[in-house]
Amino acid sequence: MQLINSAKGYGAVPQALHWLTALLVAITWALGVLGEDLPSGGARASALFIHIAAGIAILAMLAVRLTWRLVDPAPPTEETEFATWMGKWQDPAARFAHYLLYALLFAVPVAGIVLQFARGDALPVFGMTEIASPWPRDRAFAHNVKEVHEILAHALVVVAAMHAAAALIHHWIFRDRTLLRMLPHFWKPSSTPGAGE
Repeated sequence: MQLINSAKGYGAVPQALHWLTALLVAITWALGVLGEDLPSGGARASALFIHIAAGIAILAMLAVRLTWRLVDPAPPTEETEFATWMGKWQDPAARFAHYLLYALLFAVPVAGIVLQFARGDALPVFGMTEIASPWPRDRAFAHNVKEVHEILAHALVVVAAMHAAAALIHHWIFRDRTLLRMLPHFWKPSSTPGAGE
């Protein structure tokens, strides 16, 4: 198992960070959407606790991902049919999509933390400690921050879905190695789709 990136693909560390982040985003978004529909009491409190913990974990994973990216740059873009078709737009478009994802991965949890504080509530940190709200409860401010948090969260899911769709288009239509480069070794098929056809 190769931990760092190579010319052929991503290493195990960036792959793990990528897929764990995707899983945390899915869990956090689902709990954010469905959490208020849960009965008041223990179920709703547990959902909120997990939602907040996953949001903090996303911020931590983002910091690790960006730090890792500095010391272990991404593999070079492969020459593919898609690259030829897109021409000079491919690299800037891919960079913009990644920057937008990183920005939203930062903005959504930060807005959630501000929302927790705007409600006058302490921020639980994985059940180990709490950070007290730096200001008193402000319902109007909390309402506004909640709307921003929700809009950004939905935007993150939409951009992530477009990112996933682009990877699948690369895999099934352009039949290149874009998706395979991010899959762990044990998930990879024995050959790229269309190989030998």
